[in-house]
Amino acid sequence: MSQLRTTKAGLVACGTICAFIFLYLRNPGPEEAEDTPTDPAVVDCGFYPDELCSALFDGKKAAPQIAQFCKPPPNSEVPAHLRTPGNCSRMAQGLHFITRPLSAEERNFSLAYVIHARKELAMFMRLLRAIYAPQNVYCIHIDEKTPEKFKSAVQTFTNCFRNVFLSSKTQKVAPDNLRRLQAEIDCMRDLVHSPFQWRYVMNLCGQEFPIKTNKEIIHYIRTRWKGKNITPGVTPPPNTKPKTGQSSPKPSPNENSYTSPNPKFKQKPPHNLTIYAGSAHYALTRKFVGFVLTDPRARDMLQWSEDIHSPEQHYWVTLNRLKDAPGATPDAGWVGHIRARKRRTEAGDGHTGCTGRDAQDSCVYGLEDLPRLVQLPAFFATLEPSTDPLVGVCLERRHRLKALQQAEVPPEPHWQFPQESHFNSQPHH
Repeated sequence: MSQLRTTKAGLVACGTICAFIFLYLRNPGPEEAEDTPTDPAVVDCGFYPDELCSALFDGKKAAPQIAQFCKPPPNSEVPAHLRTPGNCSRMAQGLHFITRPLSAEERNFSLAYVIHARKELAMFMRLLRAIYAPQNVYCIHIDEKTPEKFKSAVQTFTNCFRNVFLSSKTQKVAPDNLRRLQAEIDCMRDLVHSPFQWRYVMNLCGQEFPIKTNKEIIHYIRTRWKGKNITPGVTPPPNTKPKTGQSSPKPSPNENSYTSPNPKFKQKPPHNLTIYAGSAHYALTRKFVGFVLTDPRARDMLQWSEDIHSPEQHYWVTLNRLKDAPGATPDAGWVGHIRARKRRTEAGDGHTGCTGRDAQDSCVYGLEDLPRLVQLPAFFATLEPSTDPLVGVCLERRHRLKALQQAEVPPEPHWQFPQESHFNSQPHH
């Protein structure tokens, strides 16, 4: 890795995206400082050489020196096109957003997204830039507790895109309560009433990132599922023990069995529903969303879910097992690759443990996970840029290169990220 050690000269400033984020970070108010973690990828702002990322994907370890970022001067000026209202086209180009459908298959198969965003603006922007396509539509839910500067920055950006909007309602979301579920249903209602004729909806949080391109996701859904919903999950085993704490549900390493977050309930479920437990993540058809918004069983299930732990891990999978629900998959089990999951103690398939951070016994992916991560069949993975900013940088550059390689239209110059190599860098003093 000696050739891969970088200096300030080996980095190219990330330009407009950092300037856009800089608007948000340069003058945080005292009430927001504690709620806004410092993200090295935002404050220090730099791209790594492409051969460095390639080496990491090949499984080569990175020297500590590669994690150095070049800090911009304290009084960096924000480019005029980001300070002046009414320059949305220049903003989209400066942030390298793809502004045309890349293939006929993608143009004719629109997706909708529900995105929870509450921190790490740079990571949220990186996620949105990766999944953005002009034929798709995006509903962004911002938590009531989120600092106003974050909300204002996101609102300023969404004002430039007719297919990106903030949810008409906000909830004070916690990971294990009903309000996360309610926030997604609120967004779905907004999406149904939008003018976009999307086919499927998926949910994301601002710290997730795609490991499949838009074209690959659509092709998998269209050819493998053919109008069916994807809600991985199973019936909780009858011999599960009563819940004693607030730990997250734990699938086995092969995810063929499952311990429900709620083995016992205070009340019987409405309509004699059989309660399933599974992933909180999904890919749902538009007709199924209409069913969720109007069917009495869905409404009563939502009300019943108010007193249970992590209701989103029961709600979608249970309703999708109803045989008369649109796009139902009553016998699907764990089939469906939406999120990459890796238990911290998992081993046995060519890797051991977790090189990233532990989050409720799940792995937040780190640098040494990259070679395996990009080979997984899942659509998305969870990252933490404030811990390992290089993971997101390398995944994004690989994702964009792959999307442009798959494109059936000539690429616009601004779709490509700046290419930088330490071989052509000049010393900086």
